[in-house]
Amino acid sequence: MAAFQGFFKGKRVFLTGHTGFKGSWLAEWLCLLGAEVHGYALDPQPHELLFNQLELTNRLAGDTRADLADRAALEEALCAARADVVFHLAAQPLVRLSYDLPVETFATNVMGTVHMLEAVRTAGRPCAVVCITTDKCYENKEWLHAYREEDILGGHDPYSASKGAAEIAISSYRRSFFPAAGPVKVASARAGNVIGGGDWAIDRIVPDCIRALRKGEAIAVRNKQATRPWQHVLEPLSGYLHLAASLASDASPELFASAFNFGPPLASNRSVAELVEELVKCAGGQWIDFSDPGAPHEASKLNLAVDKAFHLLRWQPVWNFEQTVATAAEWYLAEGTGDSPLEITRRHIARYQGAATERGLAWAS
Repeated sequence: MAAFQGFFKGKRVFLTGHTGFKGSWLAEWLCLLGAEVHGYALDPQPHELLFNQLELTNRLAGDTRADLADRAALEEALCAARADVVFHLAAQPLVRLSYDLPVETFATNVMGTVHMLEAVRTAGRPCAVVCITTDKCYENKEWLHAYREEDILGGHDPYSASKGAAEIAISSYRRSFFPAAGPVKVASARAGNVIGGGDWAIDRIVPDCIRALRKGEAIAVRNKQATRPWQHVLEPLSGYLHLAASLASDASPELFASAFNFGPPLASNRSVAELVEELVKCAGGQWIDFSDPGAPHEASKLNLAVDKAFHLLRWQPVWNFEQTVATAAEWYLAEGTGDSPLEITRRHIARYQGAATERGLAWAS
């Protein structure tokens, strides 16, 4: 594949969180791009099936199973990888779980990020680092306009607050230890709500839908009016890859050593009810309103502005809302009838990359 101007072919990539949903998709894409991928993560949770379904263990150059809290193991793994590029995805990624495990959420998402950046600093090798946070790192005012990278960071729930704090730590390390003119370039990426095949996380709407449909049950929707910037998992991953390549290759890295939003077109900011309705069109079934007034707080409105990524990286989303939902549904339907998850995933990567090429996007052309 010639995407990203062939930048990743032969590059040594250190990827934390490679056993998770997004990490597995990114590891597969990197392997297809010819990268030498070194993973660092905990063993997959019982619901994290995709890593094994993609048979990634056999194709990774390194597969370290350890905690971000283990600084010695992290530093050893990073040094052994001799990384040209670092993608830091490992995290506690669930809002509702963060209410049950607030200390663990802050420890993983904040201090885990600090440990990763400190390992990069200690290694002392030139590299491009992209730390993945979330669209929920902003202090959510429940307003209609989209959040931009310079908006105030914050968070009501422990997950969102921990990601806002992680962004502050990333900015501090960048300004204190990693100036843009130096050998290590550090950026952060804030993505919208991703959907796609192979996600089986608890308390995520698409996995919840598929589980209900496979049991022949009505889908219980707890927060139908909340709006989110829905996007296929490949959309932000293309942004992460393009950002890393730009950090490492561009003559003006100071343009890219900063925070970037990666979100869908404005029309893809839809309510949970609209998402479920669209999924039901593709996969069948029905849904019921299961709202709980006493449930833990979750943001009701959230939009991302992607002007900065468009103007500096020439990045933009590829698939609209309907294509995004249809592609996600197609993965689950095919997997449910016995198709190979690896082959489905590769088909979707090829389809996405082909659509980006047809649109003349900078990273794909």
